[in-house]
Amino acid sequence: MSSQVVYAIVRAGGRQEKVSVGDFVTLNRVAGGAGSTIQLPALLLVDGDKVTSAAADLAKVTVTAEILQDLRGPKVVIQKFKNKTGYKKRQGHRQELTKVKITGIK
Repeated sequence: MSSQVVYAIVRAGGRQEKVSVGDFVTLNRVAGGAGSTIQLPALLLVDGDKVTSAAADLAKVTVTAEILQDLRGPKVVIQKFKNKTGYKKRQGHRQELTKVKITGIK
C-alpha cells in the first residue's frame, strides 16, 4: 500500500513547520512584500513511502511560498511586581508575523 502524501519539514523563523502544497502558514516576519515569493530550506521530505533526510539530497529540494500579508500576533502582557518596595512594571508585546501560502515542493 503506497500513499501519495507529499509534505516537507521546513525551517522557518527559528521553528520547524510541516508543510504541503496549498497550506497556509504563519511565520515570524519575513522580508518582502505581499505577492513576492520566498524559498524555505527543507529539513525532511516525505514523498509517498520515500523519506529523504540526507543533506546532499535535500540541497536539491526547493520549497517555495508566496507572501500573502504581514500581520501582528495577539498582545502579550508582561507584568512585574515586587512586594513592599513600590516596584511595578507593565509592558506589552505583539509579535510581527507573515502569512504565507506554500506554492510548490520540488
